[in-house]
Amino acid sequence: MTGPAAMLCVRSYAKINLYLDVLNKRRDGYHNIETIFQTVSLHDDLHLEAQETALALSCSNPDLPVDETNLVLRAARLLREKSGAAVGARFQLEKRIPVAAGLAGGSGNAAAALLGLNTLWKLAWPLERLSLLACELGADVPYCLRGGTMAGAERGEQLTPLPALPETWFVLVHPPLRVSSASVYHHELLTYKTELPVNGRTPSFDTILKTLEQGNIAGIVFNKMEVPVFAQHPELAAIKAQLIRLGCAAAAMSGSGPTLFGLCRERAQAEDIAGQLGPWNSSVVRSVPEGVEFLES
Repeated sequence: MTGPAAMLCVRSYAKINLYLDVLNKRRDGYHNIETIFQTVSLHDDLHLEAQETALALSCSNPDLPVDETNLVLRAARLLREKSGAAVGARFQLEKRIPVAAGLAGGSGNAAAALLGLNTLWKLAWPLERLSLLACELGADVPYCLRGGTMAGAERGEQLTPLPALPETWFVLVHPPLRVSSASVYHHELLTYKTELPVNGRTPSFDTILKTLEQGNIAGIVFNKMEVPVFAQHPELAAIKAQLIRLGCAAAAMSGSGPTLFGLCRERAQAEDIAGQLGPWNSSVVRSVPEGVEFLES
C-alpha cells in the first residue's frame, strides 16, 4: 500500500471518572453504572504502518503483553474480520498511561487502533459503525472513541454528551498496586442503589448532572468503588486524604483504581501539590475535549 495513508500516528488519552455509582448487578453478570467520564491529557501514542497481511505489535513498556490478548490486536482483528479487509498493519505503542490503573489506557489504545485502521485501510466507516465494534471490545472503548465530558449508563457504553468543562487541572497519583475490578464488583462492601431510574436515570444522577451544569465540578466528585477498594488498600484512602489536605477542591479514585485524582484550581496549584506527594508517582494533567487525536506521522 502506498500514499498518505500508509503510515499514521494516533494519540489516545486517558480518562477519569468524575462521578461513578454502581446501580445493580445485571443478568449477564456485569453491573449497571452511572458515571461522568472526562478525558485528560495523559496519553499514549500508537504508530500504525500498513503491511501486506500480518498484524504485529511492539510496545515501549516491556511489561505489557503484545500477543493476541492486547486490545490493539483484538481491535485490529475484529475490524478486519467485520470489514473483510485483506490487509495488515504494524503497530508501535508508546505507552505512558499506567497499565491496569483505572484510566482506560487499554481501551483508549483499542479506540486509537479502530480509528487509525479505519483511515489506514481506507474503510471510511462512520463513527457509529465503529462504536458497535467498540462495544464488543470493552465497556470503556465506545467512550474512548469520542472522549470529552460524557455521561455513561448501563455498563458505561450508553453515552450522552455533556457540555465541555472549562480548562480544568488535576493531579493524578499512580500507586504501584494492582486492583482486580472483578473482586471490587463482587466485594461484600459494595452496595447497590435502592432508587429506581426514571427515564433512564436515577434522581440522584439527575441532581449530579444539574450540579455539573451549574459549574460545580467539585460537587460531583464521587466514586462508590472506593468503599471496597479502600478497605483492601487503606493506603489509597490516605493518599486521597493527603490530596484534600494539600488543597485539592475534591479528590477521588478513578474507575476501580488504583489511580486517584485531585481537582485543582489551576496548573500552578496542581504542580505545587504534585511536588509535595513524597514517594508517590504523579502526573499533572488538564481536561481535553477528545479521546483520540491524529498526529503528524
